[in-house]
Amino acid sequence: MSRRPVSIIALSLSLAFGVAAGNPAIAADAPAAQRDLRASYTKYEYRIPMRDGSKLFTVVYVPKDGSKSYPFLVNRTPYSAGVVADGELHYGEDWFPAAIGPSKEFEDAGYIFVKQDVRGRYMSEGKWQEMTPHLKAQRAAGEGQESQDMADTMEWLLKHVPNNNGKAGIYGISYPGFYTSASIIDSHPSIKAASPQAPVTDLYMGDDSYHGGAFMLASNFGFYANFVEQQNPTAGPKSRASFDYGAADAYDFFLKHQTMPNILATLDDKQRAYLAPTIEHDTYDQFWQTRDISRHLKGVKAAVLSVGGWFDAEDPQGPFTTYHAVKKYNPTTFSGLVIGPWVHGGWARYDGQQLGQVRFDSKTGDYFRTQIQFPFFEQHLKGVKPARAIAEVTVFETGSNTWRQYAAWPPVQAKPRMLYFAPGGKLSWTQPASGAQSGADYDEYVSDPKKPVPYIGYASTGVPQEYMVSDQRFAATRPDVLVYQSEVLEDDVTIAGPVTPKLFVSTTGTDADWVVKLIDVYPAEYPEGERPARGKDVGAPHPSLAGYQQLVRGNPLRGKFRNSFEKPEPFVPGKVEAISYHLGDINHSFRRGHRIMVQVQSSWFPLIDLNPQTFMSIPKARPEDFKAATQRVYHAAQTPSGLQLLVMPAH
Repeated sequence: MSRRPVSIIALSLSLAFGVAAGNPAIAADAPAAQRDLRASYTKYEYRIPMRDGSKLFTVVYVPKDGSKSYPFLVNRTPYSAGVVADGELHYGEDWFPAAIGPSKEFEDAGYIFVKQDVRGRYMSEGKWQEMTPHLKAQRAAGEGQESQDMADTMEWLLKHVPNNNGKAGIYGISYPGFYTSASIIDSHPSIKAASPQAPVTDLYMGDDSYHGGAFMLASNFGFYANFVEQQNPTAGPKSRASFDYGAADAYDFFLKHQTMPNILATLDDKQRAYLAPTIEHDTYDQFWQTRDISRHLKGVKAAVLSVGGWFDAEDPQGPFTTYHAVKKYNPTTFSGLVIGPWVHGGWARYDGQQLGQVRFDSKTGDYFRTQIQFPFFEQHLKGVKPARAIAEVTVFETGSNTWRQYAAWPPVQAKPRMLYFAPGGKLSWTQPASGAQSGADYDEYVSDPKKPVPYIGYASTGVPQEYMVSDQRFAATRPDVLVYQSEVLEDDVTIAGPVTPKLFVSTTGTDADWVVKLIDVYPAEYPEGERPARGKDVGAPHPSLAGYQQLVRGNPLRGKFRNSFEKPEPFVPGKVEAISYHLGDINHSFRRGHRIMVQVQSSWFPLIDLNPQTFMSIPKARPEDFKAATQRVYHAAQTPSGLQLLVMPAH
């Protein structure tokens, strides 16, 4: 497969924020320069020695005003501490970025900004490891532990960088979010505040690699095609080549190749090096368990603010797992949580006023940056009391488009209720009664791996970030998608907390995926957005939100993992089985006049890989193993399927 060139700025932003490399609009989304940073900051580059002798390349920006002291604000990254200028990556003290730090407020207030290439990446020495295991019986030469590397870095900075106030904060988005979490275990005394944002936390359990035991095919393929091994120290290439799918739609590309061996064969050895192990380890084995950083978040003395987005397609689970783990293992340490209506990293660079066609009515990104993130670090690193105390939990309630503050997550006010599937494609708060329904006590469909259900209704080679609020009408009309819908709501129904499908199912195969999607159906009459100016030609139809089926949350469960992600079990064809799994957390208000919808299907392609519907190790599946199967979802008194929701009391 051919390659086409892509600028380093596009690549670095795609890796850091999960957007599609090669998109020409990406460069325009980069932070705009507020001023010439050279006038107020001096840049230094250091090679800081670690306890094993490896040296980590570290860039430090120091305020020129030496009349006062400043705290450190650290960002540790595998995506390069260099500077992107004119579409190319550069190292050297003469190169300055357009902006430094999380937002312009930090630049104006004065911080000592530190950016470090983590061990084994770019200009740093040592050996890089996927999600560096915190505990490892035997480390190879050059391998390290992130909390030790952070401690060694801080010891050096405190001694060698003048005008510091002895305090440090650390933050990062996505993989740098992982390094933030890993760096505060048994925190160095100088670290007073940390903000892991969209942190990769447990790759198998709901973050980048697997959701419900199903492999996140499209996003991982795109990521690892560019994130490859390096012979470090290296300044990296000036530009890279993006993967050329040879098709307008990833659906066609992946369906053509079908099996994992065929798909991996389209990559070169370097591209397969990091990707292949994540595919081969298709159960929750030691490969994944040793990389789950959440179970090691102990001895955390820094205040922690975990941040994420309701519509983060890459690491939606990480912020919640991190928040709960810090709170569990460090009860005297502040563990805060902020979740807004954002895509992966969107809070750092977008207005946050809209996603696709869905509007949020205010600039939520600006609100977070100025009213939460900046005051949090100012309080803990400079002793500046915030104008408004930062709540333990601050979340944006979609639907009503309102910020909410809670004392914990999920909020104690939210109470569990079951929303049941009913005959005729209906949803009901009432459990089915024995003998109350006539006709079949199940709904069924044929799932054919040769004709999988797409996850979006348009062509794309990347994973469009708007898919998490995308209109689901394209799927509702397919015969292999079950649709259940409530009556028009007479009052608002607000859900705050985890959503848990509890289904009774059967299959004629020996394995099956069960994809559940919770959807907000807009009224048939809905306000129109601003219409574009009409020319003298016939234009495309104006997008209408009337009847829009907004995806609120969707996720799969690979059926063989219904009892254990470590020990898969086959289905007995035709046998009714109970399944229950974590769909994800939401805070969404289904407004009066809307409807609640649930869709159930057995493929979501190529967002997740194809299930052959034959019990086996899917990475080893051959074309002949992929077989159509009839899936049933039951809704009788003894087999009541539905969703468990945490419902807030009416206002």
